[in-house]
Parts: sequence; C-alpha cells; structure tokens
Amino acid sequence: MFTRAIRATSKSTRSLRTRSLGARAFSSLDLIPEEPSGPSVKTDKVPGPKGIAASKEIDTFQDPRTHVIVPNYEESSGNYLVDADGNVLLDVFAQISSIALGYNVPALLELAKTDEFAKAAMNRPALGSFPPVQWAEWLKTGLLTVQPKGLDQLITTLCGSSANETAFKCSFMAYRQRERGGPDVPFTKEEMDSCMLNHTPGAPQLSVLSFKSGFHGRLFGSLSATRSKAIHKVDIPAFDWPAAPFPELKYPLSEHVKENEAEEKRCLEEYEKILIESKSTRPVAAVIIEPILSEGGDRHASNNYFRQLRLIAKKHGAFFIVDEVQTGVGATGTFWAHEKWGLKEGEEPDFVTFSKKMQAAGVFHQKETRPNAPYRNYNTWMGDPVRALQAREMIRLIKSHDLVSHTASTGLNLASSFKSLFGSSVAQGKIMNFRGEGEGTYLAWDMASPAQRDTFLGKMRNNGVQIGGCGDQTVRLRPTLTFGERHAEVLVGTVEKVLKEL
Repeated sequence: MFTRAIRATSKSTRSLRTRSLGARAFSSLDLIPEEPSGPSVKTDKVPGPKGIAASKEIDTFQDPRTHVIVPNYEESSGNYLVDADGNVLLDVFAQISSIALGYNVPALLELAKTDEFAKAAMNRPALGSFPPVQWAEWLKTGLLTVQPKGLDQLITTLCGSSANETAFKCSFMAYRQRERGGPDVPFTKEEMDSCMLNHTPGAPQLSVLSFKSGFHGRLFGSLSATRSKAIHKVDIPAFDWPAAPFPELKYPLSEHVKENEAEEKRCLEEYEKILIESKSTRPVAAVIIEPILSEGGDRHASNNYFRQLRLIAKKHGAFFIVDEVQTGVGATGTFWAHEKWGLKEGEEPDFVTFSKKMQAAGVFHQKETRPNAPYRNYNTWMGDPVRALQAREMIRLIKSHDLVSHTASTGLNLASSFKSLFGSSVAQGKIMNFRGEGEGTYLAWDMASPAQRDTFLGKMRNNGVQIGGCGDQTVRLRPTLTFGERHAEVLVGTVEKVLKEL
C-alpha cells in the first residue's frame, strides 16, 4: 500500500499559470474552502479492496457491473471524489455531467438545513394537483430566471428521459391540434374510441426524427430516439421513427473547412429529404437534437448547421426540441449551448429540455404548445420541490460568482494546454481528433482503439483522476463549473504522465 500525491509539472500545465496572471479570478476555494489541494491514491489500483467488497455486497441484490467506484460522499469535497478506500480523486466526469458546483458545497449544505428545505422534502406534493403555495415564487426566483430566449413556459419533470418524453407528447398534441384547426376543436368520437385500441386516428402515425449517434434517454419514447449504442436498445420494442445522418467532421476544424462544409451540406440535404418523404407515411411531428452528441462520442457540428436544422424543421412544420440535458447550465461557456447558434427572433427552439447539472429536470416551451385539456401531460410528482430549491440556490451561486464566464475562460486555457500536449511526441499515435474548443470545458479526444481508451481511463483513476469515456474510443471531460486553474494543472499533468505509460 502506498500514497501518491499527484502534482503537475509539465510545460503545458505551467503555461496555465502564466496565462492566468493579472486580476484575481474565481477559485473553487471561494465556494468550497476545505477542498483538497490535490489527489491522493492509497491503493495499488482504483477501486481498491474496500470498493470491490462494497460492490460485491451490492451484488447480492442489485447488478453492480456498471460500477466504476463506490464513493464516500460524506468525505468528498468540491471537485474531489473520495472512494470507499479513502482514495481522493479529481473528478472531471462529475457523475456523468450531473454535478454543477461540486460535492458538499457549504452554501448548498446550509440550504439543506433550513426549515423551508426540510418541510419541502418531508411533505412531497403531487405537484400537478396540489402545488405548494410557494411554488410560483420558487420557480420565478429560480428556474425561470434562466429560461431560454423565447420560452416562458415550464413543465417540471423527474429526469432527462421524462423531460424529452414530455416534449415529445407536447409536440404530438400540438401537431394534431394544428391539423384539427385549433385548441377549441373537440376530439371526435372516433378519435376517442380508437385511441383506446392504439389505433388511428386517435393514436396517429406520427414520428420523432433524431440523429445517428444521438442519445435522449432510456424510456420507451426516448429510447426510440436514442441511436448511440446498440446495448441500450437491443430486445426493446421501438417506434418506427427515422434517424438522419449527423456530420462526420474532420479535426482540426480550421484545417478542414471545405470538407466539413460539404459534409454538413450533405447531411442537411438528407435530413430534409427524410422530412419530406415521411409526410406520406409517418409525418415527423418533432425533431430532437443535442448541441453536442455526447454519449455517441462527443460529436460536434457548426453553429450554422444547427441553425439550418431549426429552419428546415420549421419549414416543414415539425417542432424543434433541443436536448440540453447534458450541455445545459453553463458547462459549455454559455448557460445554454444553443445560445451560440445565432438563432434570430422567431427562430428559437420550440422546446428545450434539461436535467443533470440543474438537478431539477423539465421542459421550457411556449404557451402555444400547452395541451388543450388538463391531465394530458401529467403524473403524480411532476418534479420535486426540493430539487427546484436546490436549482434555485445553484443558479444564484452561478450568477453571483460568474461561473459561466469562468468556465468559458477555463475551457479556452485548458484547450490550449491540451493542444500543446497532444502536439508533442508523447501523444503521437495515441491521441487524435481533439475537439470542443470554444465549448467551455466540454473537451474530448479519440484514442487509437477502444482497448487503449479503456486502459487510459483505468490508469487515470489509478493516478488520481476520475475521467469518463463515450462512443467507441472517445475520452470526454465533464467537470463542474468550479473547475479551474488548479484542477487543470493536475488534469493535464496526469494525462501527460499516463500517455507516457501507454
């Protein structure tokens, strides 16, 4: 047994310090004063014996095969995750992009001690029918302060998958309402009777168009729109919905402008062709897209490509859903990633879905896409007041510490350091397709093979950094908004060390 305290000393990490000289920038210590100064690994491998034993105990009643480590959340702090063996790991995966500020942030722990929070937790309401008297205040001072441009309506839900499925249902209802002639046109007896048999016209043959490599959840509707990995979908009945190609861009982007423009043009033409041809068989009521196709391998496209997706959907009468479950809440250097697309007034998405870093989940939309009758988009919980309160406090902290700008700046500096490292001899034959510059800290790269990627992830954990993968051979970063210069030095230095070991 041994302890290793990891420190970054490479030229690329020293350059991070040089670039940050000047006015004092935000530090995670401003919010988490007790955050560790760096990783500390006590066991030969991570997970160690206690972590392995904890997984085996869980195995007696629950499948543990997806476990990475078994954390000790009571001991974790800020950007550092402590595991069952006491290993302290810099966490740049953040529970699959789901932690906004870090572990055990004092301001959030203080919120949890308030009577307001405790009573909201112990008296959980069926929000659709019995909302608390404070519900409007909680949302108006929290989630609604970050509503995407043009979307002033909010449906709270339980998770990202249910947010997307709620947007699907809203789209189908609004599409059929438009076909009938408006919200005041009553349903026919034939529609009401046939829907109970899952037959048309009451259960119409409509579809949702998604994109190859996209991921939108694991419930039935969201899974039908998911196209990232077969293991998510095999054996599950699915809706017969179309999938459009997503551009296969070449990196660095600046060196392949013409090829990438041609590829995006090809994909846009195929996308529009699908929309046109579907009208005679299974009309597309909604198009759903992630600003970064995350689970499918951190795939990017240009701002103009995404704007054209929106305009073409509008042209053909399909509602447009932006799935910001993984990209929202400031992580890409703007609060919502789609803000970068240059959408003009009247071009805003019809729906924006969110979850993960917000802790709360839901759908922003316009009043025109409210269902025309009650109980059409409804369930018992419809979200959780405790998560709405947590989101409100996190939003306050994000704004008061300007963490979106901090993340944008940190991401640019981090990208510069990685480009320097990946251009060196230590990365030759191992690293390719580095991408994400200008998208905050959501950086990614591919490795030479799936096996090498998995070996890299394991060695990073053994050296004190919890990092994640996606797609077949991609490494992706998903740190918190408080991730900064000190953490970047550790991360880049550890990546360099591990690359030398491969």
